Amino acid sequence: MTVVGFEHPGGPEVLHPGQAPVPHPGVGQVLIRVAYAGVNRPDVIQRQGNYPPPPGASPIPGLEISGKVVALGKGADEIWLGQQVCALVTGGGYAEYCVADSALCLPVPASLPLDQAAALPETLFTVWHNVFERGWAREGETILIHGGTSGIGTTAIQLCKAFDMTVIVTCGGPEKCARALEIGADHAINYRDQDFVEEVKRITGGKGVQLVLDMVAGDYVARNIKCLADDGRHITIAVQGGAKAEVPMWLVMTKRLTLTGSTMRARDVAFKALVAEDILRIVWPLIERGDCRPIMDQTFALAAAAAAHARMEAGDHIGKIVLEVAP
Repeated sequence: MTVVGFEHPGGPEVLHPGQAPVPHPGVGQVLIRVAYAGVNRPDVIQRQGNYPPPPGASPIPGLEISGKVVALGKGADEIWLGQQVCALVTGGGYAEYCVADSALCLPVPASLPLDQAAALPETLFTVWHNVFERGWAREGETILIHGGTSGIGTTAIQLCKAFDMTVIVTCGGPEKCARALEIGADHAINYRDQDFVEEVKRITGGKGVQLVLDMVAGDYVARNIKCLADDGRHITIAVQGGAKAEVPMWLVMTKRLTLTGSTMRARDVAFKALVAEDILRIVWPLIERGDCRPIMDQTFALAAAAAAHARMEAGDHIGKIVLEVAP
């Protein structure tokens, strides 16, 4: 089969097509003929040499896919055979075929195009677990989401609005702010021209927000903490601004704050299967009705994965980037 990978870490140009054996599904797994593969920031970090796959995972990039189940491993439910699915995987998505744990597959509704389906698993699992399970988000609360027009940001906007939350986002420029408002954000802050701490204070009348979804870390952490209301929750899902931060512990104590975060890729299948069950039960009806759909940026051919990575690194995209593997 055709795959896209790299021999040595580097810039987007190190990605290139090659050939590899078609993988065999193991116990509880399915083999998927990939139609589309999502492109995510962890793919970029892996290509740069800073995010190695967990033990046993494919070294081929790609954490989410859509396509048709063409073979079953031992113990996999026969109901999946021939089904159109999207799936969260630990690697191997940039390929014509990919194995996935059947517990991490979600059925693709007839109304959902396969390119959009491939753009769902990574962001849905990340946002649902972090905002709603770790962050205890509730109706009527206010959340500050950094990177409002990213794949994570656009998904978080829609999910939070579906559960009657007030959403404040930060974006890098007026055009992105305008797009975030169109997607559903209540307030958009241009972090290039505005101090988001002061803007959050103004928007909330000095009360602050109940949650911050942060993918920057670094010096944003102390500023985020200033944005939080009493008993607020700070959730870190990436460290694009630096892995270390100075934390004003006095504010953590006096505001009774919770600081948490997670990564999804290295968690075991049993844990991720529980998240998948909640998504299927609570979020999937929103997908089926069209109330929540991924915001799509651009589709690239599998062989043009380097160009897709370059676009993501440039930061000009709004929503999700996907690779077309098979028509």
